[in-house]
Amino acid sequence: MKFLLRLGRSFGRLHVRLCHQSVYSSHANPRRVGVNLGEKKLEISSGRFARFADGSAVVQLGDTSVMVTAVSKTKPSPSQFMPLVVDYRQKAAAAGRIPTNYLRRELGTTDNEILTSRLIDRSIRPLFPSGYFYDTQILCNLLAVDGVNDPDVLAINAASAALALSDIPWHGPVGAVRVGMVKGEMLVNPTRAEMASSTLNLIVTGAPSSHVVMIEASAENVLQQDFCHAVKVGVKHTQQIILAIQQLVREQKVTKRTPVKMFSAPNDLVEHVRTFASDRIYAVFTDYTHDKISRDEAINKIRLETEESLKEKFPQAEPFEVIESFNTVSKEIFRNLVLNEYRRCDGRELTALRNISCDTNLFKPLHGSALFQRGQTQVLCSVTFDSLESSIKADIITTALSGIKDKNFMLHYEFPPYATNEIGKIGGLNRRELGHGALAEKSLRPVIPKDFPFTIRVTAEVLESNGSSSMASACGGSLALMDAGVPISSAVAGVAIGLISKANPEKPAEIEDYRLLTDILGIEDYLGDMDFKMAGTNKGITALQADVKIPGLPLKVVMEAIQQATVAKREILGIMNKCIVKPRESRKENGPVVENVRVPVSRRARFVGPGGYNLRRLQAQTGVTISQVDEETFSVFAPTPGAMHEAQDFISEICKDDQEQQLEFGAIYTATITEIRDIGVMVKLYPNMSAVLLHNSQLDHKRIKHPSALGLEVGQEIQVKYFGRDPTDGRMRLSRKVLQSPAATVVKTLSEKQSISMGSSSNHTTSTES
Repeated sequence: MKFLLRLGRSFGRLHVRLCHQSVYSSHANPRRVGVNLGEKKLEISSGRFARFADGSAVVQLGDTSVMVTAVSKTKPSPSQFMPLVVDYRQKAAAAGRIPTNYLRRELGTTDNEILTSRLIDRSIRPLFPSGYFYDTQILCNLLAVDGVNDPDVLAINAASAALALSDIPWHGPVGAVRVGMVKGEMLVNPTRAEMASSTLNLIVTGAPSSHVVMIEASAENVLQQDFCHAVKVGVKHTQQIILAIQQLVREQKVTKRTPVKMFSAPNDLVEHVRTFASDRIYAVFTDYTHDKISRDEAINKIRLETEESLKEKFPQAEPFEVIESFNTVSKEIFRNLVLNEYRRCDGRELTALRNISCDTNLFKPLHGSALFQRGQTQVLCSVTFDSLESSIKADIITTALSGIKDKNFMLHYEFPPYATNEIGKIGGLNRRELGHGALAEKSLRPVIPKDFPFTIRVTAEVLESNGSSSMASACGGSLALMDAGVPISSAVAGVAIGLISKANPEKPAEIEDYRLLTDILGIEDYLGDMDFKMAGTNKGITALQADVKIPGLPLKVVMEAIQQATVAKREILGIMNKCIVKPRESRKENGPVVENVRVPVSRRARFVGPGGYNLRRLQAQTGVTISQVDEETFSVFAPTPGAMHEAQDFISEICKDDQEQQLEFGAIYTATITEIRDIGVMVKLYPNMSAVLLHNSQLDHKRIKHPSALGLEVGQEIQVKYFGRDPTDGRMRLSRKVLQSPAATVVKTLSEKQSISMGSSSNHTTSTES
């Protein structure tokens, strides 16, 4: 039996080797091509690493190298969508570091890894053929990172090359670049040092014929014309990368596989749905009295009846074909309504906004709060202040890759299931929530003052959702920040632009006709071709994210979308200004307080306490947070003014005048021993002063290992000389040794020690207090 199992495994391995033999041989000769991007050279290579993958490519810029592999199953998935998984992982070894967790290995995914994975996914997903439902995995492996060139854009290009060079059906390639702007000059793939002074961080993914597939951008109030110019510059350079990948494809003579089955609705089923339900579907989409819930219920009722009719007439039809037939017809009716009749399902004009209402200061205990309602999308935002110590500390790998160590502004987006009348899990790290929160945070970050004395956390909780909740979070967050008294430079508003397009029958990659929709509903996002989200102030753009569902958008459509979003953004800001025009002059009374406390070096040891005991006790009793600013200054953060008053009383008690200012440098004083230690004795010069260490080296001219060698005891009085404070650590300097005669320090017997002690006590000089 064991022999048969081993034989089966051997045949299995042989089968795998034979299946990959053609792929392996096609990559046997490594090929490389270079792309000149301004002063930088991007290199794309394939055929050396990971040759068992369906596709593999390495992209290098400077000394940063990223390898991406693509593998797709040949057996279709039971899902009803494209099952694509993109995993981008930061490798500590690539950055020359070792992880600091207890296992010293890479563990869970970080926020940066998830956001970069989404970036790659959005760049390649639109180019997969419709109906290709085969499990596909894209893995991004950082080989080396030089700390100068960011690997995220390289990973997009490597994923494009890996898919293009594989036999996986994919209508690529695409190219991606980062565009920065320094003093009005556009930089392509800028270095980390250049990005530090850039007012724009734009990543654009382009497809052939200068089409745009994906845009992700954050900007510091960049003007519309400058932003549009940056997009054009980026798209121009993506075409060079596409040509380079196409050259590699021609050299390797890539042949795409023919899938076993492409999932689409059969024509006869679609025609039956048109006959049976099209009029009823049209009636629902043109009934403007419907809201999200009632419209969904009406369509679902028609869906169930239509599916029953299909099952009766086509009993052999697969469940997917039945479902997709209805979806095809309903999508067709919805899109034709916009394209041909210029009508939307809620009765609005194509460029009209939904009704907007705003409110602030909803809950007095909160540092800041706001409610933003746009149609049936409702977001509650709250602002919380905390100490600068509460800022997010990046892990060492993210710091090594991006240079960002911490940030004192964050926005967390929450999307509970009740927001769409559903039941589901809450909590955990949701990729969608993380992405939407990151976009809203980018929208607001440029207007936050850089020298604000607190860490700011904005929480955006979606209470109702019917489209564009991330941009509603940006609007609500801006209102809440002003309500909290954060002196933001300008209010921020965001809006989503949608697209309904019609492809050219002869050239499916080209758009024959299209309509842009302002402030889209959830159904317009689901059945449309684009979700184009833009946020900014009255002056310029702060963030932009374009998710495209078709193989690419002409630059003309992108420019029109930016213009249409700009008009809508200004209209929204006008409505928001009616609620609150500018930030509060001062923060709320129950808000946190931060003050600097000056502690002289001479008092620092007492202020901190042994091993930091006083600081820990202060923080535990009052709830304040203390951090050291410089040698003599400590920053005290209190969550409330009451806590600050308690902390001030505590500090005053610790650092109160203890007669030290009356001590005279060089004077002799009588000190009382309070404690015997191995390294010396603790003494007090006055009853209300803190005990001070008198080290063994200052007790006698003779070297001793323990004070007991001199017969010293607790409660005994000895004479010491005062030499002020140590300028480095602030400790009081005392010496008994300087008052002792070297000849009198030879101690042989206990009786001699006692006589010396008695003699010295009888010769005490009365201390003078001056």
